[in-house]
This record gives sequence, structure tokens and C-alpha cells, in this order.
Amino acid sequence: MSKNQTVHSHSHMWMFGILGVISGLALMIYVPSLKPVSEVLFLFAGFHLVGAIVALTSLDALTGGKVLRRLTRRAEPGVQRLDFGWTPGWMIGPLVAALVSLAAAVALQVALPGWWPLALALTLLSALFFAGHVVAAEFLRSDLAALPMVDFLSSDRDLVLDGGCGAGRTSIAVSRMLKHGKVIALDRFDSDYIEGGGRTLLERNLAAAGVAERVEIKNGDLTRLPFPDMSFDATVSAHAIDHLGPLEQTALAEMHRVLKPGGRFLLAVWVPGWAMFSIASVFSLILTRPSGWRRMAARVGFEIQDEGRFNGVRYFVLRRPSLPAAA
Repeated sequence: MSKNQTVHSHSHMWMFGILGVISGLALMIYVPSLKPVSEVLFLFAGFHLVGAIVALTSLDALTGGKVLRRLTRRAEPGVQRLDFGWTPGWMIGPLVAALVSLAAAVALQVALPGWWPLALALTLLSALFFAGHVVAAEFLRSDLAALPMVDFLSSDRDLVLDGGCGAGRTSIAVSRMLKHGKVIALDRFDSDYIEGGGRTLLERNLAAAGVAERVEIKNGDLTRLPFPDMSFDATVSAHAIDHLGPLEQTALAEMHRVLKPGGRFLLAVWVPGWAMFSIASVFSLILTRPSGWRRMAARVGFEIQDEGRFNGVRYFVLRRPSLPAAA
């Protein structure tokens, strides 16, 4: 999963952490002081407990998430130990939001029964946040399939570019398909989306997966790829180009430029949909829709060979047309 490119859209996570701390303190201090709540021991103690969980979890995420990382990096039986660096805030954040929304709904219903429509809306919002937690937590699993089962390689000797490689989930998956080929894992390694966001984490994962000798790491920007024209037999980019905003088409054009004629590009991106809505709510609506990706791909010269859904995201298999035969 790679999110390490020109546009950084996740540096605002500290604001959510502060809001979480404030919400937790309100649940511990203000809500228990309400007369209808203070008269019921179960509610009085419950709001203190939930408030403490919310405040401490948010505070831990603000200070690096060391405790949360230990709790969320449990070893899975029979699965090799890999760490793709997702920050605890993105995994636990939706769950904290679900707790806050549900607690607010209960407090509102108890203190102001006549406002039950708002309490109901908060309950539904809590369910949405919990669904977002379930979706996001799947990405913690080291055995999560990194790529859809599609054909984008020409042979097991291909030279493949993984654009925006992040901590290496996609690079590892591709390198395991290449017996004699090689992956160039490119990233800027400066994002705050993946904790540490760095080259060291990638190197550690490649070594743990036993594919380090098949992957070459290179610093670079998706919008200015440091490679000559027609350098690669195949290219792939998962969850990276969709972070570039107005530069998305520029990155597609660069992928087209470095791909050999007849080569294929596997693109995986977040698009508006229920999975993304459960994680990012209304913010997911600003994502580029599938029709937008099709138009941009056509503009830069790609042919669309296949598309579909995978792990809640959209994938496209794009082909650079072959050169016309010489007369």
C-alpha cells in the first residue's frame, strides 16, 4: 500500500486525535454531570469508562501510537511476519468515532428524549463508523491479497515498475510471480500515511518475504519518473495515484511513457463507494469516479483491457498499444 507521493492528504490526522481527546474528556466529565445520567449507576460508570477509552486511545495515537501498534500487530498463525506500517489512527480511529457517536446517542436519548430523531441519526452514524473500522482493519492483515487475479505480465522475466510502493505489499506480490524477472520499487518515502513511511520498513519487509534480491528500491516521484521511455515490460500502482489530486493524469501519462508498447499497467485506486464511504464518510465523494479514470487513461493513450472491484477498490488493466508494423 503506497501513499508516498506529491500530495499529502493525511497530515490532518492530528486534528482527529485532538477531537478524540476532547470527546473523551466530555464523556468522562460533562455527560456524567447531567442529572438523568448521574442518577443511574450503570450510565454514570459507563460514560466514564467509554470516555477514558476514547481519550487514552486518541492521546496514544497523537503521540505515535506505540501502545496501539503493539495491540494491532498481533502475529497470525502460519503467516509470515510483515509490517506494512499503517498508523493505528486509521485502524482504530473509526472504532473510536463509533463509540463517541453511540455514547452521544445514549446521552441525548436519556437527557432529552424528545430529541430521539437526532439520537437515532447518531446511532446510525455509529454503525457506519463501525463498518469503516471493519473495512480498515482488514488492511492490517499481512495475508491480505495485494492484487486482483488478472493477467498483466507478459512473462516471468518481466522488468516491472511498482509506482508508489510504500511498505512493499504490492512489490512482494509481484516479485513472487517473477521467477527470473525484477521489480523496481519506486517511492518518495516521505508520506505520513504509512507510519515511518520509509525505506527501512520496505527493506525489512522484502527481506522477511525472501524477495529482496528480486526488488530494486529507487527514490522517485510518480509525476516525474526517473526512467527513459519504454523501460518496463509491465507496471503496477496500487493506492498511490489516487492520492495525487489534479496530478493523477500526469502520473498516468508517466506510466504510459515508461511502458513498452504492448505492455500492461495494473492500476488499483479508491473510488466513491460504500467501502470508502464507511471509512471517510462524505470526504470519499471527492475521489475520482471510475468514469474519470477511464477518460484520463484514454487521454494519455491507454487501452482499457479489463476492470473490476477488488478489496473494496477499483482496478483497471491498461495496455499501451503496440507500435505499427514497419512498412
